[in-house]
Amino acid sequence: MKITQKQMVIVVVILLAVLGGLLMIRSQIKDVQINVPYNGHGGTYKNLLVTMDTPDPSVVYHQGFYYMTFTHDGIDIMLLRSKTLDFRNAEQKVVWYPPVNTMYSANLWAPEIQFIQGKWYIYFAADNGQNENHRMYALEAVTDDPMGEYSFMGQVTDASDKWAIDGLVLEQDDQLYFVWSGWEGDENIAQNTYIAPMSNPYTINGPRVMISKPDLEWEKAGGPPYINEGQAILKKDGQIHIAYSGAGSWTPDYSIGLLTLEKGADPLDASKWSKAIEPLMTRDDEANVYGPGHNSFVTSPDGSETFIVYHATTGINDGWSNRRARAQRVKWNEAGHPSFGSPLSLMTAINVPEGSGIYRSVDAIEEVDGYRYTGIVTMVDTVIPILFHYKNVTGETRALTVALNGQEEQQLKLAPTLADELGYVYLQGSLLAGENGITLQGADVKEHIYAIEIPRYEAEYTTIFGDSETQDNPFASNGSTVFIAESKQKAISFSNIKVPSAGEYEIHFAIANTSGQEQEIDITINESKKQRLTISSTERNQFIPNSMIVKLVEGSNAIHLTNATSPLEIDYIDISAATKH
Repeated sequence: MKITQKQMVIVVVILLAVLGGLLMIRSQIKDVQINVPYNGHGGTYKNLLVTMDTPDPSVVYHQGFYYMTFTHDGIDIMLLRSKTLDFRNAEQKVVWYPPVNTMYSANLWAPEIQFIQGKWYIYFAADNGQNENHRMYALEAVTDDPMGEYSFMGQVTDASDKWAIDGLVLEQDDQLYFVWSGWEGDENIAQNTYIAPMSNPYTINGPRVMISKPDLEWEKAGGPPYINEGQAILKKDGQIHIAYSGAGSWTPDYSIGLLTLEKGADPLDASKWSKAIEPLMTRDDEANVYGPGHNSFVTSPDGSETFIVYHATTGINDGWSNRRARAQRVKWNEAGHPSFGSPLSLMTAINVPEGSGIYRSVDAIEEVDGYRYTGIVTMVDTVIPILFHYKNVTGETRALTVALNGQEEQQLKLAPTLADELGYVYLQGSLLAGENGITLQGADVKEHIYAIEIPRYEAEYTTIFGDSETQDNPFASNGSTVFIAESKQKAISFSNIKVPSAGEYEIHFAIANTSGQEQEIDITINESKKQRLTISSTERNQFIPNSMIVKLVEGSNAIHLTNATSPLEIDYIDISAATKH
């Protein structure tokens, strides 16, 4: 009898229930010194951030979600919302359509989303079908939901009313400034960087000041016209920078430069701005990355890191085609100046932003007797571990009810903790394909639960070796898997794996094995002794968890898979509490 994928999920749920699947892990374990604060389960991601064309990406992080807008074929304003920087399965919504037959009905370029003075704004350039009429416009959100309705606030312009694109607001010392790319006159000779004061988020109340023009050789590539555009604000320790893109956006030489304001100076004083002579990010032919540019900056969920989000292509002759969003860390030198580095290849596994994957209760939906956590997305029905962060200083074990999608209910028991420590407890649950909600209910839930997370690590975001390769698979957890060839060599490495505290954990390797018989693969944790894992025989596209208890350390762990005895296909690994067999 053949077992369907749905039946297999049910079997796995029953087995996990029998095994318990529930264990409290304290943030302090006897004889273990805590040196690394736990800040989420870590993991890696890879560029691209999204599979569709997303030129001119503008990304912000707010109350537990990342939001992205971009040039959406020049016809409307679209927003994406995701719990992580991975927007591949993000919620999508067009939040505004332009009316017909106006000066802003066509060629909507480079929308910029910003949260200013407690409200959401989107700035965009548009025209009436004729490029020389491009001007900047503003939308204001009607509610506090950035995915909701917007009101058109009109044109954002100074008295010159010249050609303008790529505008956004700089906030500094309770003053607002508008920064944009524009023409000096009425002809398309060069695009300069301008700044002007504002009386509110959609009104300029002073003359524009040019703070940069494309006068460096690298800025002139592909011209004329010569380009300064795609401005983005970057701040650190009281220092203001404006990143901008130079060279023709239609060329592979499109690059990112930097303007820096003298610390404490007036942003309207052009003499106080300096320009980096060389671009901070440019094409990398070896990595097959061309035309990196028109970026934005966004923080990690915990606010400790800054990421640059930019578009680029993979073909030297792509021009304006295939421009898709990518992201990587911004680094800083001792003088407080940023470094963007070379654009990373699509094969590079990048550590996720610090604090990623944590669904904090302060960002959850409050209900009468609990919290509801949303935005939990999977592409298939799946069983998954849920890690709860809590504090319980009552001296007694407390019980809460966990409901998945309003149906599956389980009891969650919280052992006592000390006043200055968090406890961590795992529970197994079933998610459905699409977006899921997890509800916690109980008299004490708001006093006890700080956050939840889903410690799943997708194989396609790891470092792969040899003949291993990523492949699309609609039956996989995130739509992709890694094919592992029969080989004695290293096949795949999961890195930046983090757990609440050092100790024993159970790792579940979701692997399809269509050989018709059991196979084996070596598992190495960090640089410890190899362990042999037996892989059950499965049907095609059946990713059955094969489990192993291992010891993990605090901080970052690496899990290496080598020496597969047969071709295998791995979907993901999950980490949960070690169960007693």
